[in-house]
Amino acid sequence: MNYLNTTFFIIIGAILGSFYAVIGTRLPKNESIISPRSHCEYCGHILSWYELIPILSFFFQKGKCRNCHHHLSSMYPLTELATGLLFGISYYYFGISEKFFHLLLLSSLVIIIFVSDMKYMIILDSPLVISGIGIFLLNISFHGIEKALLSLGAGFLSFLTLFFIGKLGNILFQKEAMGGGDIKLSFIMGMSLGYKMYLIAFILATFLALPYALGCLFFQKDHEVPFGPFLVSSLWIVFFFYEKFHYIITFLLNL
Repeated sequence: MNYLNTTFFIIIGAILGSFYAVIGTRLPKNESIISPRSHCEYCGHILSWYELIPILSFFFQKGKCRNCHHHLSSMYPLTELATGLLFGISYYYFGISEKFFHLLLLSSLVIIIFVSDMKYMIILDSPLVISGIGIFLLNISFHGIEKALLSLGAGFLSFLTLFFIGKLGNILFQKEAMGGGDIKLSFIMGMSLGYKMYLIAFILATFLALPYALGCLFFQKDHEVPFGPFLVSSLWIVFFFYEKFHYIITFLLNL
C-alpha cells in the first residue's frame, strides 16, 4: 500500500510540477497563469489534452511541437519529474504527517524558485507569501499558537541576518550582493528550521552554489549567480534530514 500511495503522490507532484513551471515562467513577465491556455512558445499552437500529459507527452512527441516541429524546452519534463519525485519521497519517508505537509510546501517552493530564478533571476513574492501562511497554519494546527509565533520570530531574525549580510556585501563589492528575493526567502527558512538550523542551511547553500559560481566565473560574462535555488534546496535538505543535522550541531557544540 505504501508503494501505491507513493506512486499516487508522484503522479500528483508531476501534474502540479507542470503548473509550477507555468507560474515560474509567466508571473515574472506579468502574464496570467490562466489565459491564454498552454501553448507552444514558438508558433502559438494551443496544446490538446494529450499534449499536456506530464513527462510522457514530451517523449511521445520526441521533444518537438506537433505543429511547428520546433524543439521544446526540456525544462518542463524535468520540472514535472523533479516535483513528482520530491512529493513521492516526502510521502514514502514520512507518510501523512506534519512533516509531509510541510515538505509539500517546501517542494513546491523549490520548483517555482528554480524555474523563476534560474530563468529570470527573480524570486516571486506570491509563492513565498503562500508558503509562509501555510507553514504558520501547520504550526498552529500541530503545535499551537505559541510555536507558530516563535516560528515567526525565527523567520524575522533570519530575515534580518541575511539583510545585514546583503548590506555588508553591497559595501564590500560596490554592487548588489544579495537579491531582495533571497532575503525574503530567508524568512521562510527561519520559520521552517528555527534560527540555528537556518544558519546551517545558509552555510550549506554557499557550498551548493560554489561549483555553479565557479562555472559562471569561467564560462559566463556577467558572473551573476542566482542564489535562491541553492538557498531553497538547502532548506529542503536540512528540513528533510533535520534530526541528523541537529545531532551533528549538538555534537559539535558539546565539543
